[in-house]
Amino acid sequence: MAGTRSSTRQAAAAASTSSQNQPTPAKNGTAGAKRKAGSTTASSQSKRGRKAAKKEQTTIEETMPATATEPESKDTEMKDEPEPATAEAETSTSADNKPDEKAEQGESAPANGATDEQQNQLAADQETDQPEQNGLATKNGDAVQESSKREESTPSSILEKGIIYFFFRGRVGIDEPSEVGDIARSYIILRPLPHGAKLGDGPIGDSGHNRMLALPKKVLPVSPKDRFMTFVEKAKASMDDIKSNLSASDYMTKTAGSRHTPAAAPIGEGVYAITSTGRETHLAYILTIPSEVDEVQKGVGLRQRGSYVTSAKNPETSAPAGASLPKGAEYPKEILDEFRGRGWMPLEPKLLDYENTQFLLIGHHEDSLEKATVPQPDDEKTDKEEPKAEMEKLEHEDDVRVQHLKGDDTVFEDLGLSSKEYPKLQTTW
Repeated sequence: MAGTRSSTRQAAAAASTSSQNQPTPAKNGTAGAKRKAGSTTASSQSKRGRKAAKKEQTTIEETMPATATEPESKDTEMKDEPEPATAEAETSTSADNKPDEKAEQGESAPANGATDEQQNQLAADQETDQPEQNGLATKNGDAVQESSKREESTPSSILEKGIIYFFFRGRVGIDEPSEVGDIARSYIILRPLPHGAKLGDGPIGDSGHNRMLALPKKVLPVSPKDRFMTFVEKAKASMDDIKSNLSASDYMTKTAGSRHTPAAAPIGEGVYAITSTGRETHLAYILTIPSEVDEVQKGVGLRQRGSYVTSAKNPETSAPAGASLPKGAEYPKEILDEFRGRGWMPLEPKLLDYENTQFLLIGHHEDSLEKATVPQPDDEKTDKEEPKAEMEKLEHEDDVRVQHLKGDDTVFEDLGLSSKEYPKLQTTW
C-alpha cells in the first residue's frame, strides 16, 4: 500500500544516516501481454460439498412456478490481520555517553531538520507513490479512479459501464455441473462504475450499489430468436447481500431428509456497458476472465465479447403465465409514466435499481458488440471516444489489474468471497 511505503521511508530516514538511505522502487504498472488461458489457476478437479449454516431465505427462484429453489446461507467474510509496525524510534538517556548522544542526534536530524539532499530524496519518493495514494487501492482496496479527462471523452451513448461477473449454480446435490442440464440457475452480477472512471490496481471496492440478476433459462441468448426473461433479484446490494445469495446451504426436508444446495461457481468476469443506439438499448460485455472461452462458457452462451438487446417490462401490464413474477417492480410514478401505457420500453440503468424489475435479453449474431457500440451523431460532433474504444480501454485496464492481483481468483477477491468456500472458475465440464 502506498501509504505504508511512505511512512516506512520516513521512519527509516529517522533511524539511519543519509548515506544509508536508498529510494524504494515504484511498483511497475506497465501493461503486460494478455494472459493465457489457465496460466494462473489450475482448473478444479475435486468436488466441493462444504456445509454451511441453515438459513431460510425467499428468492426469485422460489416464486417461479416451474423452478424449485432452496434457502441459502450467508458466507463468512475473511479479514486480513493488521500489518505490524516496521520501525521504532529509539532515544538514549545516558548522560555519560556524549559522543553517542551527538551521533544519535545527527542521525535523527533528517526527521526534523533534514539536509537539502535528504529533503529532495524524500519528496521524490513521495511523488513516486502519489498515483497509488490518489487512485489505487486507497479506500477499501478500491481500484476505481475517477478522471475528469475520461469523463469528458466517454460518449453519452454509454449510459452505464462497470464490471460484470457470470455465475451458475448446480442442481441440488451437484457441486460441479457436468452439462447444462445440471445447472439450476445462472446469475449476472453488475458493479457499476462512475461514468469517467478508469481502473488501477487492486480489487473493486464495495460501493453498496451492486446488482444481482437471475436467469431462469440457465443459458444466455445466442440469436435474435432467443428472448429470455431476466429478473433483478438484488438491487443496490452490498457484497454481504451478494455473498448470502451465492453461498452453499444445507437443509432438511420431511420426504428426502438432508439436502445440499451447492455454492454458485464463477464462469466469467469482464467489463460491461449499457448503451443506447437510438431506439434500442443494449447490454454489451467483453470478457477478461477467462482469457479464452472454453466449453463451459460456450455451453451457456458466453462469448469473448457480445451484447444483447434489452427491453424492460411494464409491471402494470400482464404477461404470459410462468413468464413473470407474482409481484412486479415498485417503480415511482415518474418511471411508470415513461412507459406511456406501453408494455415495454428500452432498458435504462435506473430500472435496475429496483428489485423484481423484469426485462428481456434478446440475442444477436456474431457482430453483436459492433451493433451495440455504433457511434451516435451527437458524440461524433463533440469528438467523443467511440463506445467500442472506451469498452476496450476499460477491458485492457481490467486485464492489467487481474494480472497484478490474483489471476482467475480475482473474482473472489473482488466479491469478498473465500476461494475455499466456492468452486474454482470452471471452463470445462
